[in-house]
Amino acid sequence: MKKMLFLLLVCAAQNLPAQTTIESILSQPFPTSLTASPDGKNVAWIFNDNGSRNVYTARGVNLNDAARITGFEEKDNGIEIGELSFTPSGKHVVFVRGNTPNGQGYAANPAQLQIETSRFLYITDLENGRDFRKIAAGYAPKIAPDGRSIAYMNAGQVWLASLVDTLVKPQVLFKVRGGVSALRWNPDGSKLAFVSIRGDHSFIGIYDLASKAITFPDPSADQDQEPVWSPDGNWLAYVRTYKELGFPFAPQRSGFPWSIRILNVKTGEAKEIWKAAEGKGSVFVDDLPVANNKLLWPSQSQLIFPWEKDGWVHLYALDIASKTSKLLTPGEGEVENLSLAPDGQTLYYACNIGDINRRHIWKVNLNTAQAQQITKGEGIEWSPVPTAQGLALLHASATRPAWPALYTNGGFKDLATAFSISDYPTDLVQPQQISIKATDGMSAPAQLFLPPNHKPGDKHPAVIFLHGGSRRQMLLGFNYSQYYSNAYALNQYFALQGYVVIALNYRSGIGYGLDFREALNYGGTGASEVLDLIGAGEYLRTRPDVDPKRIGLWGGSYGGYLTAHGLARRSDLFAAGVDIHGVHNWNNVISTFAPAYDPLKFPVWAKKAFESSPMNFVNGWKSPVLFIHGDDDRNVIFSETEDMIEALRKRKVYFEQVILPDEIHGFLLHRSWLKVYHSTFDFMERQMKK
Repeated sequence: MKKMLFLLLVCAAQNLPAQTTIESILSQPFPTSLTASPDGKNVAWIFNDNGSRNVYTARGVNLNDAARITGFEEKDNGIEIGELSFTPSGKHVVFVRGNTPNGQGYAANPAQLQIETSRFLYITDLENGRDFRKIAAGYAPKIAPDGRSIAYMNAGQVWLASLVDTLVKPQVLFKVRGGVSALRWNPDGSKLAFVSIRGDHSFIGIYDLASKAITFPDPSADQDQEPVWSPDGNWLAYVRTYKELGFPFAPQRSGFPWSIRILNVKTGEAKEIWKAAEGKGSVFVDDLPVANNKLLWPSQSQLIFPWEKDGWVHLYALDIASKTSKLLTPGEGEVENLSLAPDGQTLYYACNIGDINRRHIWKVNLNTAQAQQITKGEGIEWSPVPTAQGLALLHASATRPAWPALYTNGGFKDLATAFSISDYPTDLVQPQQISIKATDGMSAPAQLFLPPNHKPGDKHPAVIFLHGGSRRQMLLGFNYSQYYSNAYALNQYFALQGYVVIALNYRSGIGYGLDFREALNYGGTGASEVLDLIGAGEYLRTRPDVDPKRIGLWGGSYGGYLTAHGLARRSDLFAAGVDIHGVHNWNNVISTFAPAYDPLKFPVWAKKAFESSPMNFVNGWKSPVLFIHGDDDRNVIFSETEDMIEALRKRKVYFEQVILPDEIHGFLLHRSWLKVYHSTFDFMERQMKK
């Protein structure tokens, strides 16, 4: 009661509406997985509504008929939904519900539900409302072209289930040594291509349903991936990359050039039809959000692929006959998620060309290679999906989080508004784009949030937010990732409570080109991104509206790593920090992403990696810190927090901890987000008042 009264008094003093709380600023359902039926008459997506996830659709004229089509009523259960797709008829939606297992095979279950939380396939019937049924245990579904069956993964093997006959039990389709990914049906459904993962190499495999035979037509000691069938099904294209000794979180600006190969399925003959040039673009970067399928084969004569030849992630068209490529998306900016229209000749995509700190929708005609910007302004748009009524998409702004909409006649029409929060806070601030000068002279982009009623001469506390990844970019508005949409919301809350806030896009993040992303000496090779952080701190210290003794840090994952770096190396500059599941010793974490890494086998690299870690600087750590970590984290091992706590305890450095039993890296429970963010703000407030 006292805390609520205090908040009301603070709000009244700052002329803030009482409802602007962390709860209210995180209250809007968050949409993902927007997709359309093949005929373009229906769209579907997933809403995460304060931790409860369900599938929604919109149909009819202008997609006015919106409804929730699954009835998962459990509140904040922590069970994910994803991998949404329509059947060819457009009358059914298939999806996966459940959580991924950890290394011990335990499916995440932070809500302590006494039910099975592992992954299952479901199918819904759009014509019968909430009529949906469980198909089988599994994930990574691929619906057959005739819509009658579905291939999927379970227990490391490929299975087949009927979508039309409930009496036919699912069965193992085939077994193969190693892991399997990237299931791809050929156009007539007689064959299934896949990637066979063999650790340090991988093959493209083909399973023939009639003969029940598996073939590996073009095996090598390299890594093949991204299979795509030609429209007539007679050819298969795929990417080949070449093994080099290297580890994640280290710059790689060039390497052995990757190539595209095609296979004549009838003869078994494979050949290289395109190869990247040396230098920029020679490395195939497969962890960027270009598309689910990095190769598209829209017409018999043309392949579409991403390439960084000019230092930006762009799309190119490859003429198969002449083996020549053509740039489709020119400009300084990066192409992200894309969608091919039913005509097979219009490609829609989201990018930041012309507006580097936002996302807008463009389209390109594959015949003429003419690109055209569709959406403009101060909003952020992504996930373009062509429909019969117009272009469906997701959009946000500086003051409104993500929502599905129909873009038609030059305007946005929000879908499913009945499910929106009617009293969402209206007092959020508009961030400003600024540039930070790092201590080595390099420039780093950032967003600056100023408190409302900001007055010259006032001295405010300040915080720097550090995103994770590091392959991420904070935008001039709510982010397209829910993790960073939530982070943006807390930055807004800090500003509303009187803080000057910086969201720093430090080097090694995306959105600003290859050289910025593959920054020299970043990560485990020197932590050069810390120079951006220190530059941001020095910038704040010189601002006349900032109290130089009250500058804090907060961030998660890679942002926690940088928070720890800042506190360990410049406790004189940074008064306090909140380190959320941060990395503290690269040598402990790299093996999570590169299992072959063993510090004992690579002593030179390991020495540099430790020298680039916060643990190497722990003797300089004086400022108080709050550690937050879920103990089922599969990205940053929980012992990273344990080890740093032990180190600070020995040095008598003040710390607090918030541990979330059975939570994973991207918190599954809405109440976990609330606890994390309340703890973050409350800790910072207490430290700043000292």
